[in-house]
Amino acid sequence: MSDIIRKDPRLAWIRRNRLHPRHAELSGQPLRGPSGLLRKNPRPQWQLGPSGLRRLDRMNLAGGGEVSQLAKKRSEQPKLPLHKVVEPQGYIAVWLPLSGGRLTAHGKDVLGLAQQLAAAQAQSTAVLGVLCGELKEGIAEAGVDRLLQLHGVEGYQPEAWTQLCRQVEREFKPLHWLFPDAGESAELGRRLAVELGERPATGVWKWEGEQVIARTGAGHQDVTRPLCRLLLLLEECALPCTDHRYEAKPVAFEPEALLKARVRDGGRVAVDPADIPLAEAEFILSAGNGVHDWEQFHRAATLLGAAEGASRVAVDDGFMPRNRQVGATGTWVSARVYIAVGISGAVQHLQGIGKVEKVVAINQDTDCDMVKRASLSAIGDSSEILAALMALVEARPAQEVSDAA
Repeated sequence: MSDIIRKDPRLAWIRRNRLHPRHAELSGQPLRGPSGLLRKNPRPQWQLGPSGLRRLDRMNLAGGGEVSQLAKKRSEQPKLPLHKVVEPQGYIAVWLPLSGGRLTAHGKDVLGLAQQLAAAQAQSTAVLGVLCGELKEGIAEAGVDRLLQLHGVEGYQPEAWTQLCRQVEREFKPLHWLFPDAGESAELGRRLAVELGERPATGVWKWEGEQVIARTGAGHQDVTRPLCRLLLLLEECALPCTDHRYEAKPVAFEPEALLKARVRDGGRVAVDPADIPLAEAEFILSAGNGVHDWEQFHRAATLLGAAEGASRVAVDDGFMPRNRQVGATGTWVSARVYIAVGISGAVQHLQGIGKVEKVVAINQDTDCDMVKRASLSAIGDSSEILAALMALVEARPAQEVSDAA
């Protein structure tokens, strides 16, 4: 038998043919098209994902060539530059609304406009964030240059908040006061305007130089008003700050003794999550076509204290009522946490959850659009994952569960 090593004519032909899917593998060169541009493998191989399921390697991450390095660079998030105000000569004061110890999306919109106002000033101006209570997450990227955090006035205490704002007014003399025009923040802004004897601009949704545009007439009419010191702003009045990191440096402030409040906070009132409209719910557990054990789903929603939602498929099949449908053809939601169980993520559904802060996807398909939209994904059978989640919740004290939600 001859010991001569023979060449494989087919492999030699693949090395010469740069359009062949195995050309990059055998020649050590990345796959390029007729024009010489880098291109993806038109026939990607199956790869095993973390869950053991087969998936397509669409970015050719297993190839190890230039395409893999390009995908790695795209996945790296650059560190944002730091926005510093060394010695502020003026302040834009913003009342920061908290929900569960976290800054609301409405508050981030208001901070975006506050940074625009600060940048338009001739002097060095810092955004001063004022809040009462405990923060459970950082706000360095929200747009706060200086942070004034007060303790001991948690709960609903509008009179104490008004007195504190008056003390901040005397101490820092802000150029503008900004409040979200919703809920307790809207009430506080109007109370402070009465105390200072100034007329506020309410329902403001746009700022243009020396004037603002406010919405009136039940939201059907716009009026133009001169720019004033007290502004009560609507949602989406400006884009949130995303281009810089901010110092959020604490400032020294010793509040004076507060008068005895005439309004007493009786604490939170227990409300059945099923009675909360989806548009106002902050925590939603939503079901789709991937849910097969509906009794388990309802038990999980009750145990978690979440409002129930559903996709259009689940509603059309009769498993959920029509008023629980989430999406462009149902209800647009703005929850802090949205758990999508067995929902693939149709375009209309993704439109309906566009304002949701955190999306958690439970699905078996790693390539579905809901998994791509989610901040956290659990890949596997929905019944098993819900059962494990319920076991974890039952093992924790009720107070910890309510704080986490």
